[in-house]
Amino acid sequence: MILGPMLRPRKFKDLEKKLGYKFKRPDLLERALTHASVRGGKKGRVDNERLEFIGDRVLGLAIVEVLNEDYPEANEGELARRYNRLVRGETCAKVGRELGLGAHLILSDSEAESGGRNKETILADAVEAVLGAVFVDAGFDKSRGVVRRLWAASQEHKPDAASDAKSALQEWAQGNGLALPLYVEVARKGPDHAPRFTSEVRITGKDPARGEGASKRAAEQAAATALLLREGVVGVPIDG
Repeated sequence: MILGPMLRPRKFKDLEKKLGYKFKRPDLLERALTHASVRGGKKGRVDNERLEFIGDRVLGLAIVEVLNEDYPEANEGELARRYNRLVRGETCAKVGRELGLGAHLILSDSEAESGGRNKETILADAVEAVLGAVFVDAGFDKSRGVVRRLWAASQEHKPDAASDAKSALQEWAQGNGLALPLYVEVARKGPDHAPRFTSEVRITGKDPARGEGASKRAAEQAAATALLLREGVVGVPIDG
């Protein structure tokens, strides 16, 4: 007899415990952990990109709700800074590492061999996909609860001032009546398992600045830091 998804052994029991949520449809969690590198593979396996799209919106709305409750007197700029710090890829990847998500990812052999289980982008996308899976399985109330649990530490220890250079640069540009920063990848070097990116940040009326990093996000942070330092902005956060 072939067992359906509800009757198969729960492969991700420990992960569900960390999430604080038990799936009615465990196949949704499996899909959320399946990277696009295995698309069209065994048994027509479906990857997590659709669930990631959904989870991105779930995360955003849940964080907005938390910020609205916790900071009733904050203005739009402060809320935006806090929001950006909590939903950015670095924070999502941090949550993924705390969950031990890398060990559960379903990757192609080549992606796994190139260090995919610890890649920031893959982890961040998988976290959003898991949130999307919870939403599809049980609705917004349950997925909101998962967000509140997993993001509690980031919310509690978050400083009031802008903690990343990109947010600080955007705030500075807006405060000076300038156009929003535009980030462009200008170079990528090194092997797939250890790439080095160079990004350039451009603001109309200002000379561009460049930065390097092990990921696109890190390179963009470095570029933003370089521009802020060049412009003499006080209290530049240097975190990437």
